[in-house]
Amino acid sequence: MSKESTKMEGFVLFLVAAAVSMGMTQTNLAMGKENHVHVSAMYMLGDSSVDCGANTLFYPFFHQHLSLFPCNGSNSDLLPYLLAEKMGLPYTVPFYRQNRSIEGLLSGVNYGAAEATILSPSSLSHQSLNQQLRQVFETLQLFDLQLGQETSSYFARSSLFYLSFGKDDYIDLFLRNVSGVMAKYSGHDFAKILVDQMVNAMRNLYDMNARKVVCMGILPMGCTPSLMLEWQNPRARGKIDDGTGCVEEINELVLQYNQMLEEQIVRLNEELPDAKIVFCDLYQGVKKIIAYPQFFGFEDEKSACCGLGLYGAEIGCLSLDMACNTVSSHVWWDLYNPTPQVNSLLADSAWSGEEVLSNICRPITVKDLVST
Repeated sequence: MSKESTKMEGFVLFLVAAAVSMGMTQTNLAMGKENHVHVSAMYMLGDSSVDCGANTLFYPFFHQHLSLFPCNGSNSDLLPYLLAEKMGLPYTVPFYRQNRSIEGLLSGVNYGAAEATILSPSSLSHQSLNQQLRQVFETLQLFDLQLGQETSSYFARSSLFYLSFGKDDYIDLFLRNVSGVMAKYSGHDFAKILVDQMVNAMRNLYDMNARKVVCMGILPMGCTPSLMLEWQNPRARGKIDDGTGCVEEINELVLQYNQMLEEQIVRLNEELPDAKIVFCDLYQGVKKIIAYPQFFGFEDEKSACCGLGLYGAEIGCLSLDMACNTVSSHVWWDLYNPTPQVNSLLADSAWSGEEVLSNICRPITVKDLVST
């Protein structure tokens, strides 16, 4: 290939990257201008909070939580997708559904996988944080090769990276005491191990030229239908909080993780030049909804919409036909995941600091993050 052809190809790819960064369509472009959004694309990493199972190979065969549908059938109702819509970005295609074209990758990628964990899993049934990071690295390396390092670096710096992990580490490893984890580590020690891994992940993303990062805390797991059911057993260690009906012991574990993670994010923002990392406290947002369900328009803050038995948690969501007729009246969709209505409230607060749920994202809102 001649030098002229190589230059022309590089120029064409640069135009493609520019087009993608502006939203690809006139509708997205208009929304971006209206919100003063300066973000090229969105890259998502996480668990069922970012993926309904479509990005998890053989998910129906290897799922562990007996809930085949961690959302109501579409990623579009999940929190990161609602935020992407507010930014005017195109739909973020799951990694394993990409056609691997440079144009598709430049539109954003969802690397997340249902049941993904921070720590490396003992089986091949789902992906870990490090496996998803490797996929991000390979994607950005491809950008270096196709766009050139300067353009690739600019694109990464102007893109948003979204991280949402942790709940499955507590469900699978700690609370179920896999491999005797609870005997080896205190709740504080386990939280520190997880937070250290998340900090390493954000440092790795920074080294890949990522500058805008949103990192989600864990929901109040002690209020989820499945864990509420398990702790109803009189022999269970946890105690039920009569105020909300949630399991205090589990929520205290999650709070330790969230508080440590936010503290480390504050330090990273001080330490890493140009880094803008936002922590979103989903725990406090969902806890407020559970404390005042009727105020937010919910009738049932304890039972899963899709499931059977006590709390809708004795049998998980094995078919969408099992779902209740009034999804909007429930806080929880299945064993561990909130309904689209809860995600919508969280997205509004994360985006602009909606007063009803207060500012769950700190030190700035997601809107402020992508407007700089």
